[in-house]
Amino acid sequence: MFKIGFDNDKYISLQSEKIKERIGKFNGKLYLEFGGKLFDDYHASRVLPGFEPDSKIRMLLQLKNQAEVVIAINAADIEKNKVRGDLGITYDQDVLRLIDAFRKFGIYVGSVVMTRYMSQPAAEAFIQRLSGLGIRVYKHYTISGYPSDVAKIVSEEGFGKNEYIETSRSLVVVTAPGPGSGKMATCLSQLYHDHKRGISSGYAKFETFPIWNMPLKHPVNIAYEAATADLNDVNMIDPFHLEAYGITTVNYNRDVEIFPVLEAIFKRIYGSSPYKSPTDMGVNMAGYCIFDNEAVKEASRAEIIRRYYNACCDVKRGLADGKEAEKIKIIMDSASITEDERPVIKAALQKARDTGAPAAAIELPDGKIITGKTSSLLGAASAMLLNALKALAGIDDSRTLISPDIITPVMELKTGHLGNKNPRLHTDEILVALSICAASDPVASLALKQLDKLRNCQVHSTVIISFADLSVLKKLGTYVTCEPIYETKSLYHK
Repeated sequence: MFKIGFDNDKYISLQSEKIKERIGKFNGKLYLEFGGKLFDDYHASRVLPGFEPDSKIRMLLQLKNQAEVVIAINAADIEKNKVRGDLGITYDQDVLRLIDAFRKFGIYVGSVVMTRYMSQPAAEAFIQRLSGLGIRVYKHYTISGYPSDVAKIVSEEGFGKNEYIETSRSLVVVTAPGPGSGKMATCLSQLYHDHKRGISSGYAKFETFPIWNMPLKHPVNIAYEAATADLNDVNMIDPFHLEAYGITTVNYNRDVEIFPVLEAIFKRIYGSSPYKSPTDMGVNMAGYCIFDNEAVKEASRAEIIRRYYNACCDVKRGLADGKEAEKIKIIMDSASITEDERPVIKAALQKARDTGAPAAAIELPDGKIITGKTSSLLGAASAMLLNALKALAGIDDSRTLISPDIITPVMELKTGHLGNKNPRLHTDEILVALSICAASDPVASLALKQLDKLRNCQVHSTVIISFADLSVLKKLGTYVTCEPIYETKSLYHK
Protein backbone atom coordinates (compact mmCIF):
# COMPACT_ATOMS: atom_id res chain seq x y z
CA MET A 1 0.00 0.00 0.00
CA PHE A 2 1.39 3.38 -1.03
CA LYS A 3 2.07 5.82 1.84
CA ILE A 4 3.50 9.34 1.54
CA GLY A 5 6.66 9.95 3.55
CA PHE A 6 8.34 12.92 1.85
CA ASP A 7 7.40 16.62 1.82
CA ASN A 8 7.99 17.69 -1.77
CA ASP A 9 7.11 21.38 -1.33
CA LYS A 10 9.49 21.69 1.62
CA TYR A 11 12.20 20.03 -0.46
CA ILE A 12 11.87 22.48 -3.35
CA SER A 13 11.98 25.43 -0.96
CA LEU A 14 14.92 24.22 1.16
CA GLN A 15 16.94 23.03 -1.83
CA SER A 16 16.68 26.27 -3.78
CA GLU A 17 17.60 28.30 -0.67
CA LYS A 18 20.62 26.07 -0.01
CA ILE A 19 21.90 26.61 -3.56
CA LYS A 20 21.40 30.38 -3.26
CA GLU A 21 23.39 30.28 -0.01
CA ARG A 22 26.22 28.41 -1.74
CA ILE A 23 26.27 30.91 -4.62
CA GLY A 24 26.75 33.66 -2.06
CA LYS A 25 29.63 31.81 -0.44
CA PHE A 26 31.60 32.13 -3.69
CA ASN A 27 30.83 35.79 -4.35
CA GLY A 28 28.09 35.18 -6.85
CA LYS A 29 29.40 32.49 -9.25
CA LEU A 30 28.83 28.76 -8.70
CA TYR A 31 29.42 25.75 -10.93
CA LEU A 32 26.97 23.11 -9.71
CA GLU A 33 27.66 19.53 -10.78
CA PHE A 34 24.23 17.95 -11.08
CA GLY A 35 24.29 14.18 -10.53
CA GLY A 36 21.41 11.83 -11.30
CA LYS A 37 18.41 12.65 -13.44
CA LEU A 38 17.14 16.22 -13.66
CA PHE A 39 13.96 15.09 -15.41
CA ASP A 40 11.86 12.06 -14.57
CA ASP A 41 13.74 10.99 -11.41
CA TYR A 42 11.64 7.91 -10.84
CA HIS A 43 14.16 6.24 -8.53
CA ALA A 44 13.82 9.13 -6.08
CA SER A 45 10.03 9.09 -6.38
CA ARG A 46 9.96 5.34 -5.61
CA VAL A 47 12.21 5.42 -2.54
CA LEU A 48 10.99 8.80 -1.23
CA PRO A 49 7.21 8.45 -1.62
CA GLY A 50 5.90 11.95 -2.13
CA PHE A 51 8.92 13.10 -4.14
CA GLU A 52 7.66 14.19 -7.55
CA PRO A 53 9.74 12.98 -10.54
CA ASP A 54 10.07 16.58 -11.79
CA SER A 55 11.04 18.03 -8.38
CA LYS A 56 14.60 18.93 -9.38
CA ILE A 57 13.53 20.89 -12.42
CA ARG A 58 10.81 22.64 -10.37
CA MET A 59 13.51 23.54 -7.86
CA LEU A 60 15.66 24.98 -10.65
CA LEU A 61 12.71 27.05 -11.79
CA GLN A 62 12.97 28.87 -8.47
CA LEU A 63 16.43 29.99 -9.69
CA LYS A 64 15.57 30.36 -13.38
CA ASN A 65 16.74 33.96 -13.70
CA GLN A 66 20.11 33.12 -12.11
CA ALA A 67 20.76 29.80 -13.82
CA GLU A 68 22.10 28.51 -17.09
CA VAL A 69 22.82 24.94 -18.12
CA VAL A 70 25.94 23.42 -19.63
CA ILE A 71 25.54 19.87 -20.91
CA ALA A 72 28.65 17.68 -20.88
CA ILE A 73 28.99 14.67 -23.16
CA ASN A 74 31.96 12.35 -23.47
CA ALA A 75 33.16 12.22 -27.10
CA ALA A 76 34.03 8.54 -26.65
CA ASP A 77 30.39 7.80 -25.75
CA ILE A 78 29.28 9.35 -29.04
CA GLU A 79 31.80 7.24 -30.93
CA LYS A 80 30.55 4.09 -29.18
CA ASN A 81 26.88 4.97 -29.70
CA LYS A 82 26.37 4.60 -25.96
CA VAL A 83 22.69 4.15 -25.08
CA ARG A 84 20.69 5.26 -22.05
CA GLY A 85 19.19 2.04 -20.76
CA ASP A 86 16.07 3.67 -19.34
CA LEU A 87 15.18 5.56 -22.53
CA GLY A 88 16.75 3.42 -25.24
CA ILE A 89 18.32 6.42 -27.01
CA THR A 90 21.97 7.27 -27.63
CA TYR A 91 23.75 9.88 -25.51
CA ASP A 92 23.97 12.36 -28.39
CA GLN A 93 20.22 12.06 -28.98
CA ASP A 94 19.67 12.58 -25.27
CA VAL A 95 21.63 15.85 -25.38
CA LEU A 96 19.08 17.15 -27.91
CA ARG A 97 16.22 15.82 -25.77
CA LEU A 98 17.64 17.56 -22.69
CA ILE A 99 18.02 20.88 -24.51
CA ASP A 100 14.40 20.68 -25.70
CA ALA A 101 13.23 19.81 -22.19
CA PHE A 102 15.10 22.70 -20.56
CA ARG A 103 13.83 25.14 -23.15
CA LYS A 104 10.26 23.94 -22.59
CA PHE A 105 10.62 25.03 -18.95
CA GLY A 106 12.21 28.33 -19.96
CA ILE A 107 15.62 27.41 -18.55
CA TYR A 108 18.54 28.80 -20.52
CA VAL A 109 20.95 26.26 -22.05
CA GLY A 110 24.21 28.11 -22.65
CA SER A 111 26.25 25.47 -24.39
CA VAL A 112 27.39 21.87 -24.79
CA VAL A 113 30.90 20.79 -23.83
CA MET A 114 32.52 17.87 -25.64
CA THR A 115 34.74 16.17 -23.03
CA ARG A 116 37.67 13.84 -23.73
CA TYR A 117 37.67 15.17 -27.28
CA MET A 118 40.25 13.55 -29.56
CA SER A 119 38.86 14.47 -33.00
CA GLN A 120 36.65 11.38 -33.09
CA PRO A 121 34.71 11.38 -36.40
CA ALA A 122 31.30 10.79 -34.79
CA ALA A 123 31.97 13.50 -32.19
CA GLU A 124 33.07 15.93 -34.90
CA ALA A 125 29.88 15.21 -36.85
CA PHE A 126 27.79 15.87 -33.74
CA ILE A 127 29.62 19.16 -33.14
CA GLN A 128 28.74 20.21 -36.68
CA ARG A 129 25.13 19.24 -36.12
CA LEU A 130 24.89 21.24 -32.89
CA SER A 131 26.58 24.22 -34.47
CA GLY A 132 24.11 24.08 -37.34
CA LEU A 133 21.31 24.21 -34.76
CA GLY A 134 22.80 27.37 -33.27
CA ILE A 135 24.14 25.68 -30.12
CA ARG A 136 27.57 26.70 -28.88
CA VAL A 137 29.99 23.79 -28.45
CA TYR A 138 33.27 23.76 -26.52
CA LYS A 139 36.03 21.14 -26.59
CA HIS A 140 37.73 19.71 -23.52
CA TYR A 141 40.61 17.34 -24.06
CA THR A 142 41.91 14.16 -22.47
CA ILE A 143 44.57 14.95 -19.84
CA SER A 144 47.14 12.21 -19.37
CA GLY A 145 47.55 11.39 -15.69
CA TYR A 146 44.05 12.59 -14.74
CA PRO A 147 43.10 12.63 -11.91
CA SER A 148 46.31 11.81 -10.02
CA ASP A 149 48.89 14.12 -11.66
CA VAL A 150 47.65 17.32 -10.05
CA ALA A 151 50.63 19.44 -11.14
CA LYS A 152 49.93 18.64 -14.79
CA ILE A 153 46.15 18.91 -14.47
CA VAL A 154 46.32 22.40 -12.99
CA SER A 155 48.60 23.80 -15.69
CA GLU A 156 48.55 25.06 -19.25
CA GLU A 157 49.16 21.46 -20.37
CA GLY A 158 46.09 20.29 -18.46
CA PHE A 159 43.02 22.44 -17.89
CA GLY A 160 44.79 25.23 -19.76
CA LYS A 161 44.32 23.37 -23.07
CA ASN A 162 40.54 23.26 -22.64
CA GLU A 163 38.37 25.85 -24.31
CA TYR A 164 36.91 28.29 -21.81
CA ILE A 165 33.12 28.06 -21.62
CA GLU A 166 31.60 31.53 -21.79
CA THR A 167 28.82 31.81 -19.19
CA SER A 168 26.64 34.73 -18.18
CA ARG A 169 24.68 33.61 -15.11
CA SER A 170 25.61 33.27 -11.42
CA LEU A 171 24.55 29.59 -11.29
CA VAL A 172 25.99 27.28 -13.94
CA VAL A 173 24.37 23.84 -13.77
CA VAL A 174 26.59 21.20 -15.34
CA THR A 175 24.60 18.10 -16.24
CA ALA A 176 24.98 15.16 -18.64
CA PRO A 177 23.15 12.25 -20.29
CA GLY A 178 24.77 9.78 -17.89
CA PRO A 179 27.74 8.90 -15.67
CA GLY A 180 31.30 9.26 -16.92
CA SER A 181 30.49 12.32 -19.00
CA GLY A 182 33.06 14.60 -17.35
CA LYS A 183 30.83 16.92 -15.31
CA MET A 184 33.29 17.35 -12.43
CA ALA A 185 36.27 17.90 -14.71
CA THR A 186 34.26 20.51 -16.63
CA CYS A 187 33.54 22.41 -13.40
CA LEU A 188 37.17 22.26 -12.24
CA SER A 189 38.45 23.38 -15.64
CA GLN A 190 36.17 26.43 -15.41
CA LEU A 191 37.49 27.26 -11.93
CA TYR A 192 41.03 27.21 -13.33
CA HIS A 193 40.17 29.51 -16.23
CA ASP A 194 38.07 31.85 -14.06
CA HIS A 195 40.94 32.18 -11.60
CA LYS A 196 43.31 33.11 -14.45
CA ARG A 197 40.82 35.81 -15.50
CA GLY A 198 40.43 37.15 -11.97
CA ILE A 199 36.86 35.88 -11.70
CA SER A 200 35.81 34.57 -8.27
CA SER A 201 33.85 31.32 -8.63
CA GLY A 202 33.23 28.09 -6.76
CA TYR A 203 32.13 24.49 -7.13
CA ALA A 204 29.46 22.39 -5.44
CA LYS A 205 27.87 19.03 -6.06
CA PHE A 206 24.21 18.09 -6.06
CA GLU A 207 23.60 14.37 -5.63
CA THR A 208 20.35 13.15 -4.09
CA PHE A 209 21.81 9.80 -3.00
CA PRO A 210 23.21 8.58 -0.76
CA ILE A 211 21.46 10.91 1.69
CA TRP A 212 24.32 12.22 3.80
CA ASN A 213 22.40 12.79 7.02
CA MET A 214 20.62 9.41 7.09
CA PRO A 215 22.20 6.25 8.63
CA LEU A 216 24.64 4.31 6.46
CA LYS A 217 22.44 1.19 6.48
CA HIS A 218 19.13 3.00 6.11
CA PRO A 219 17.14 1.28 3.32
CA VAL A 220 17.02 4.51 1.27
CA ASN A 221 20.82 4.51 1.11
CA ILE A 222 21.02 0.76 0.53
CA ALA A 223 18.58 1.23 -2.37
CA TYR A 224 21.11 3.61 -3.92
CA GLU A 225 23.74 0.86 -3.80
CA ALA A 226 21.28 -1.50 -5.50
CA ALA A 227 20.53 1.13 -8.17
CA THR A 228 24.24 1.60 -8.91
CA ALA A 229 25.31 -2.03 -8.61
CA ASP A 230 26.58 -1.89 -12.20
CA LEU A 231 28.91 1.00 -11.23
CA ASN A 232 30.18 -0.78 -8.08
CA ASP A 233 29.29 2.22 -5.92
CA VAL A 234 29.56 1.54 -2.20
CA ASN A 235 28.18 3.76 0.55
CA MET A 236 30.60 4.60 3.33
CA ILE A 237 31.16 6.94 6.25
CA ASP A 238 32.91 10.10 5.08
CA PRO A 239 36.27 9.82 6.90
CA PHE A 240 37.28 13.39 6.06
CA HIS A 241 34.10 14.85 7.55
CA LEU A 242 34.44 12.71 10.66
CA GLU A 243 38.03 13.84 11.16
CA ALA A 244 37.30 17.52 10.50
CA TYR A 245 34.09 17.89 12.52
CA GLY A 246 33.65 14.73 14.61
CA ILE A 247 30.30 14.19 12.85
CA THR A 248 29.30 10.98 11.06
CA THR A 249 27.92 11.50 7.55
CA VAL A 250 27.36 9.19 4.59
CA ASN A 251 29.00 9.46 1.18
CA TYR A 252 30.12 6.95 -1.42
CA ASN A 253 33.43 5.46 -2.48
CA ARG A 254 34.07 7.46 -5.66
CA ASP A 255 33.69 10.84 -3.95
CA VAL A 256 35.75 9.75 -0.94
CA GLU A 257 38.51 8.37 -3.18
CA ILE A 258 38.69 11.50 -5.37
CA PHE A 259 38.50 14.05 -2.55
CA PRO A 260 42.25 14.25 -1.80
CA VAL A 261 42.82 15.00 -5.49
CA LEU A 262 40.07 17.63 -5.50
CA GLU A 263 41.50 19.20 -2.38
CA ALA A 264 44.93 19.38 -4.02
CA ILE A 265 43.40 20.94 -7.16
CA PHE A 266 41.57 23.54 -5.08
CA LYS A 267 44.80 24.41 -3.28
CA ARG A 268 46.63 24.77 -6.61
CA ILE A 269 43.95 27.10 -7.94
CA TYR A 270 43.03 29.08 -4.81
CA GLY A 271 45.93 28.49 -2.46
CA SER A 272 43.55 26.72 -0.04
CA SER A 273 40.56 24.40 -0.22
CA PRO A 274 37.05 25.74 0.50
CA TYR A 275 36.00 22.26 1.65
CA LYS A 276 37.22 19.87 4.33
CA SER A 277 35.28 16.82 3.13
CA PRO A 278 33.24 15.41 0.24
CA THR A 279 30.11 16.00 2.33
CA ASP A 280 31.01 19.70 2.53
CA MET A 281 30.80 19.92 -1.26
CA GLY A 282 27.21 18.70 -1.38
CA VAL A 283 24.01 20.76 -1.25
CA ASN A 284 21.48 17.95 -0.78
CA MET A 285 18.54 18.73 1.54
CA ALA A 286 16.42 15.61 0.90
CA GLY A 287 17.07 14.14 4.35
CA TYR A 288 15.40 17.13 6.01
CA CYS A 289 12.15 16.53 4.11
CA ILE A 290 11.35 12.98 5.24
CA PHE A 291 8.44 13.08 7.71
CA ASP A 292 7.47 9.36 7.76
CA ASN A 293 10.61 7.28 8.12
CA GLU A 294 8.73 3.97 8.10
CA ALA A 295 7.04 4.78 4.78
CA VAL A 296 10.44 5.59 3.25
CA LYS A 297 11.95 2.39 4.65
CA GLU A 298 9.13 0.29 3.24
CA ALA A 299 9.33 1.95 -0.19
CA SER A 300 13.12 1.60 -0.30
CA ARG A 301 13.03 -2.10 0.60
CA ALA A 302 10.48 -2.68 -2.19
CA GLU A 303 12.78 -0.83 -4.60
CA ILE A 304 15.72 -3.08 -3.71
CA ILE A 305 13.58 -6.14 -4.51
CA ARG A 306 12.50 -4.54 -7.78
CA ARG A 307 16.13 -3.84 -8.72
CA TYR A 308 16.99 -7.47 -8.04
CA TYR A 309 14.26 -8.83 -10.30
CA ASN A 310 15.17 -6.35 -13.06
CA ALA A 311 18.83 -7.40 -12.86
CA CYS A 312 17.85 -11.09 -13.08
CA CYS A 313 15.69 -10.37 -16.14
CA ASP A 314 18.59 -8.51 -17.77
CA VAL A 315 20.69 -11.67 -17.34
CA LYS A 316 17.96 -13.73 -18.99
CA ARG A 317 17.75 -11.22 -21.86
CA GLY A 318 21.53 -11.42 -22.35
CA LEU A 319 22.02 -7.78 -21.33
CA ALA A 320 24.07 -8.50 -18.19
CA ASP A 321 26.50 -11.12 -16.88
CA GLY A 322 24.91 -11.71 -13.49
CA LYS A 323 27.34 -9.74 -11.32
CA GLU A 324 24.83 -6.94 -10.75
CA ALA A 325 22.14 -9.41 -9.67
CA GLU A 326 24.60 -11.18 -7.37
CA LYS A 327 25.59 -7.91 -5.71
CA ILE A 328 21.96 -6.88 -5.14
CA LYS A 329 21.20 -10.33 -3.69
CA ILE A 330 24.04 -9.83 -1.21
CA ILE A 331 22.58 -6.41 -0.34
CA MET A 332 19.17 -8.03 0.22
CA ASP A 333 20.59 -10.78 2.41
CA SER A 334 22.62 -8.35 4.53
CA ALA A 335 19.52 -6.21 5.10
CA SER A 336 17.25 -9.27 5.68
CA ILE A 337 15.06 -8.31 2.74
CA THR A 338 13.02 -11.09 1.10
CA GLU A 339 10.64 -11.29 -1.84
CA ASP A 340 7.76 -11.88 0.61
CA GLU A 341 7.84 -8.16 1.43
CA ARG A 342 6.24 -7.58 -1.97
CA PRO A 343 2.86 -9.35 -1.72
CA VAL A 344 2.15 -9.16 -5.46
CA ILE A 345 4.95 -11.66 -6.11
CA LYS A 346 3.33 -14.41 -4.04
CA ALA A 347 -0.12 -13.61 -5.47
CA ALA A 348 1.04 -13.80 -9.11
CA LEU A 349 2.91 -17.06 -8.56
CA GLN A 350 -0.12 -18.61 -6.83
CA LYS A 351 -2.41 -17.54 -9.68
CA ALA A 352 -0.03 -19.16 -12.18
CA ARG A 353 -0.01 -22.41 -10.17
CA ASP A 354 -3.81 -22.41 -9.89
CA THR A 355 -4.41 -21.81 -13.60
CA GLY A 356 -1.36 -23.43 -15.18
CA ALA A 357 -0.82 -20.29 -17.25
CA PRO A 358 1.32 -17.14 -16.99
CA ALA A 359 -0.21 -14.67 -14.54
CA ALA A 360 0.19 -11.13 -13.24
CA ALA A 361 -0.86 -9.36 -10.05
CA ILE A 362 -1.28 -5.74 -8.98
CA GLU A 363 -1.65 -4.27 -5.48
CA LEU A 364 -4.28 -1.49 -5.50
CA PRO A 365 -4.02 1.68 -3.37
CA ASP A 366 -6.18 0.10 -0.61
CA GLY A 367 -3.90 -2.95 -0.41
CA LYS A 368 -6.25 -5.28 -2.31
CA ILE A 369 -4.47 -7.56 -4.80
CA ILE A 370 -5.99 -8.22 -8.21
CA THR A 371 -4.70 -10.89 -10.59
CA GLY A 372 -5.03 -11.80 -14.27
CA LYS A 373 -4.07 -14.84 -16.32
CA THR A 374 -3.18 -15.51 -19.92
CA SER A 375 -6.13 -16.59 -22.07
CA SER A 376 -6.83 -17.09 -25.76
CA LEU A 377 -7.82 -13.42 -26.05
CA LEU A 378 -5.62 -11.57 -23.57
CA GLY A 379 -2.13 -11.66 -22.15
CA ALA A 380 -1.78 -11.83 -18.37
CA ALA A 381 -0.87 -8.13 -18.05
CA SER A 382 -3.92 -7.11 -20.13
CA ALA A 383 -6.26 -9.32 -18.11
CA MET A 384 -4.84 -7.97 -14.86
CA LEU A 385 -5.24 -4.38 -16.06
CA LEU A 386 -8.92 -4.84 -16.98
CA ASN A 387 -9.63 -6.66 -13.70
CA ALA A 388 -7.95 -3.86 -11.75
CA LEU A 389 -10.00 -1.17 -13.49
CA LYS A 390 -13.20 -3.09 -12.72
CA ALA A 391 -12.22 -3.43 -9.06
CA LEU A 392 -11.41 0.28 -8.77
CA ALA A 393 -14.70 1.26 -10.44
CA GLY A 394 -16.79 -1.17 -8.38
CA ILE A 395 -17.82 -3.06 -11.53
CA ASP A 396 -18.80 -6.69 -11.06
CA ASP A 397 -15.98 -9.01 -12.04
CA SER A 398 -18.27 -11.02 -14.34
CA ARG A 399 -19.03 -7.93 -16.43
CA THR A 400 -17.30 -7.92 -19.83
CA LEU A 401 -15.78 -4.52 -20.57
CA ILE A 402 -14.71 -5.24 -24.16
CA SER A 403 -16.82 -7.49 -26.31
CA PRO A 404 -15.11 -10.41 -28.08
CA ASP A 405 -16.73 -8.95 -31.22
CA ILE A 406 -14.25 -6.07 -30.91
CA ILE A 407 -11.24 -8.12 -29.76
CA THR A 408 -11.49 -10.80 -32.45
CA PRO A 409 -11.09 -8.47 -35.49
CA VAL A 410 -8.06 -6.88 -33.84
CA MET A 411 -6.54 -10.34 -33.33
CA GLU A 412 -7.18 -11.19 -36.98
CA LEU A 413 -5.57 -7.91 -38.04
CA LYS A 414 -2.46 -8.68 -35.98
CA THR A 415 -1.96 -12.22 -37.27
CA GLY A 416 -3.53 -12.06 -40.72
CA HIS A 417 -2.18 -8.74 -41.96
CA LEU A 418 0.59 -7.45 -39.65
CA GLY A 419 2.56 -10.69 -39.37
CA ASN A 420 2.33 -11.15 -35.58
CA LYS A 421 2.47 -14.71 -34.29
CA ASN A 422 0.90 -13.82 -30.93
CA PRO A 423 -2.80 -12.97 -31.43
CA ARG A 424 -3.45 -11.93 -27.81
CA LEU A 425 -3.96 -8.23 -27.14
CA HIS A 426 -1.30 -6.25 -25.31
CA THR A 427 -2.15 -3.57 -22.77
CA ASP A 428 -1.85 -0.70 -25.27
CA GLU A 429 -4.26 -2.44 -27.65
CA ILE A 430 -6.66 -3.18 -24.79
CA LEU A 431 -6.73 0.47 -23.73
CA VAL A 432 -7.44 1.60 -27.29
CA ALA A 433 -10.29 -0.94 -27.53
CA LEU A 434 -11.63 0.15 -24.13
CA SER A 435 -11.54 3.79 -25.24
CA ILE A 436 -13.61 2.91 -28.31
CA CYS A 437 -16.14 1.07 -26.15
CA ALA A 438 -16.26 3.99 -23.69
CA ALA A 439 -17.75 6.21 -26.41
CA SER A 440 -21.04 4.29 -26.22
CA ASP A 441 -20.81 2.25 -23.00
CA PRO A 442 -20.93 4.19 -19.68
CA VAL A 443 -19.55 1.19 -17.78
CA ALA A 444 -16.46 1.06 -20.01
CA SER A 445 -16.17 4.84 -19.63
CA LEU A 446 -16.26 4.47 -15.83
CA ALA A 447 -13.52 1.83 -15.97
CA LEU A 448 -11.33 4.03 -18.17
CA LYS A 449 -11.58 6.88 -15.65
CA GLN A 450 -9.80 4.73 -13.03
CA LEU A 451 -6.43 4.73 -14.83
CA ASP A 452 -4.91 7.49 -12.70
CA LYS A 453 -5.54 5.43 -9.57
CA LEU A 454 -2.98 2.86 -10.76
CA ARG A 455 -0.10 5.27 -10.12
CA ASN A 456 2.38 3.95 -7.53
CA CYS A 457 0.81 0.46 -7.56
CA GLN A 458 3.10 -2.60 -7.39
CA VAL A 459 2.89 -5.16 -10.25
CA HIS A 460 4.47 -8.59 -10.73
CA SER A 461 4.36 -10.98 -13.69
CA THR A 462 5.31 -14.66 -13.64
CA VAL A 463 6.98 -14.28 -17.05
CA ILE A 464 9.00 -11.54 -18.74
CA ILE A 465 6.36 -9.29 -20.27
CA SER A 466 6.69 -7.64 -23.66
CA PHE A 467 8.27 -4.22 -24.00
CA ALA A 468 4.86 -2.94 -25.20
CA ASP A 469 3.21 -4.03 -21.93
CA LEU A 470 6.14 -2.82 -19.83
CA SER A 471 6.04 0.59 -21.49
CA VAL A 472 2.29 1.03 -20.87
CA LEU A 473 2.49 -0.09 -17.24
CA LYS A 474 5.37 2.33 -16.62
CA LYS A 475 3.45 5.19 -18.24
CA LEU A 476 0.57 4.41 -15.92
CA GLY A 477 2.99 4.88 -13.01
CA THR A 478 3.11 1.29 -11.77
CA TYR A 479 6.24 -0.41 -10.45
CA VAL A 480 6.77 -3.62 -12.41
CA THR A 481 8.82 -6.74 -11.74
CA CYS A 482 8.91 -10.04 -13.65
CA GLU A 483 10.15 -13.53 -12.98
CA PRO A 484 13.26 -14.10 -15.15
CA ILE A 485 11.39 -16.61 -17.32
CA TYR A 486 10.18 -16.35 -20.90
CA GLU A 487 6.65 -17.44 -21.72
CA THR A 488 7.87 -19.56 -24.66
CA LYS A 489 10.99 -21.61 -25.35
CA SER A 490 11.84 -19.61 -28.47
CA LEU A 491 15.39 -18.30 -28.75
CA TYR A 492 14.29 -14.94 -30.21
CA HIS A 493 12.02 -12.68 -28.19
CA LYS A 494 10.79 -9.24 -29.24
